[in-house]
Amino acid sequence: MIHELLITFIATIKDVLPILVVLIFFQAVVLRKPVPHLRSVLVGGVYVVLGLGLFLFGLKEALFPLGEAMARQLTNPDFLGDPTDWSAHGWTYLFAFAIGFSTTIAEPSLIAVAIKAREVSGGTVKEWGLRIAVAVGVALSLVFGTYRIVTGTPLYMYMIVGYAVVIVQTIFAPKNIVPLAYDSGGVTTSTVTVPLVAALGLGLASTVPGRSPALDGFGLIALASLFPMITVMGYAQLVQWNSARRDAPSAPDAKTEDIK
Repeated sequence: MIHELLITFIATIKDVLPILVVLIFFQAVVLRKPVPHLRSVLVGGVYVVLGLGLFLFGLKEALFPLGEAMARQLTNPDFLGDPTDWSAHGWTYLFAFAIGFSTTIAEPSLIAVAIKAREVSGGTVKEWGLRIAVAVGVALSLVFGTYRIVTGTPLYMYMIVGYAVVIVQTIFAPKNIVPLAYDSGGVTTSTVTVPLVAALGLGLASTVPGRSPALDGFGLIALASLFPMITVMGYAQLVQWNSARRDAPSAPDAKTEDIK
């Protein structure tokens, strides 16, 4: 295990080096200024390498095997019955929803975006409202994604219908929420969500008869980027409708005003 950990750290350093070269080049050649707070930057860089190395090692040793093991157990004929019957996969859909919601709520990139959105909007965009809306979107995407794997339906059908819904929502949703909704689809495909989602898809495709991990196991992440755009814009539309309904005068008041 120590040998594998050292190999992971060496690979991480090789991956980080190009980024370091670019930063040094622009700082020294283009900007021609010393690096501010150089000591803190160096210490932070060491932390980044250590954190990435440990995270990648954890993915390989824990998260990927865990996701694949859960998929195998949930689709085991002894537990499930007929693995090709889509209606028998109730626990699989429930697990996909739960794992999608929980991992997205814990996603660091989403937390950062939600905090900045709240600050920039002056509190109009609620931090927890945005996080829950995105988490529900990812959870629903995994439910539809696991259903797609079980039934063997092509991915493009879901993508075409999903983006058609996004286009229609973009026309009617509040304009200040549309860019944030689009970005929310991207932040879901990050450090916590992707490993478990990928492991779930590959594990499910490898255990359902007639499915290919290469053809059917991938695609969950694409859906996980699509559905949050729908749920975030839907959340904004719901808030806008509720505000308009609350601010609208009641029917008796309107009649009294007409009489006056």
